Amino acid sequence: MKGKEVHSMRDDEILVEVARLHAQIFDLRSQTVTEKVEDTSQFKKIRRDVARLLTESNTRRLAKTKK
Repeated sequence: MKGKEVHSMRDDEILVEVARLHAQIFDLRSQTVTEKVEDTSQFKKIRRDVARLLTESNTRRLAKTKK
């Protein structure tokens, strides 16, 4: 997910996407217990996407409170 994609999302879409990514991380963790995960870099990619989304969400929230 690119920064431009995050900027174009609405606030509620960001929260839905964060929840979806958290569920995806949970699924990957459960896969590591039961079977071998081929692409372990997915953990890092998903965590960074969550960070991008939460950063954008917090930036928007702070901008609203300043107005």
